[in-house]
Amino acid sequence: MANPIYASGLKHHLALLLFGGILLLLCFILSLCVGQDFISPMVALQALTNHDPLNIEHVIVTTTRLSRSIIAMVVGACLAVAGTLMQALTRNPLASPSIFGINAGAMFSIVLFSMLFKITAIEQYMWLALLGAFVSGAMVYFIGTMGSGRLNTLSIVLAGAAITALFSSFTQALLIIDQEGLDSILFWLAGSVANRQLDMLWSLLPYMSVAMVVALLLAIPINILMAGEDIAKGLGQRTALVQLTMGLIITVLAGCSVAIAGSIAFVGLIVPHIVRRILSPSHQWLIPGCIIFGASLLLLADIIARVIIFPQEIPIGVMTALLGAPLFIYLIRRGMSDG
Repeated sequence: MANPIYASGLKHHLALLLFGGILLLLCFILSLCVGQDFISPMVALQALTNHDPLNIEHVIVTTTRLSRSIIAMVVGACLAVAGTLMQALTRNPLASPSIFGINAGAMFSIVLFSMLFKITAIEQYMWLALLGAFVSGAMVYFIGTMGSGRLNTLSIVLAGAAITALFSSFTQALLIIDQEGLDSILFWLAGSVANRQLDMLWSLLPYMSVAMVVALLLAIPINILMAGEDIAKGLGQRTALVQLTMGLIITVLAGCSVAIAGSIAFVGLIVPHIVRRILSPSHQWLIPGCIIFGASLLLLADIIARVIIFPQEIPIGVMTALLGAPLFIYLIRRGMSDG
């Protein structure tokens, strides 16, 4: 006979995930409608289900808004899951993918190679950013495990801060030397999903998909690891392998996200805290929740970024900071008052 308390909790969690799915769907539809010209939801849906190439509104939906909406959802989900894993790996509630030096490494790589080879194409920026993200992530992990041969959470945080500061300083120095290069990559440094085509996403989607599936499969091992490394080893868990896999997943998810959309702050930091409060701290629920609510948050930020200073739009990276900072301060104060 099923435990009634367990069944009640399961229904509650599934109901919240269903609510998140509905919210995500509404944000997606709204994203197809909002822009320089408002398109009704009915017309936007018709553009997807019964496309008319002679209808200008259908063309706008399918050629521009659909791609940026899908990319915003994927990037938001990946950043949120990467943030969740980063906080679990470091056992630091203030951790985010940027602590791994991923953003700073990606920025430095783009600025360096753009300066050396005069690269201006977004598609080339994407692969350069991914290269920089992986190099910086590998350096942080290597430094964090140096000496003891095992991952030290404090060492990871300190190594990440050092690598971030190092690459950021190099990036600023290069931009001072090459002022013209700043103008060509400023849009990327600020973070944006505008003018991004689905071809960029398709080339990285296999890596992101595999990383996301592995993250879901690691939910139970991560829960065990969170109980303490000694306890996890006592239960037969290969903690070093779990931690290494988490580091690789963080690098892939955050690196691919930065490669596509540039530097976007606060999603990987704030979404895990929101999902823990409204859903569950267990990673079996936390990771799926972050996928849904991370996608919703970035979609909502992109929608607001389009209309807040209409007819112009601000970078989505700026918008997530404007939305995330006050919300994070509220959560901190709420946590302090609860404590």
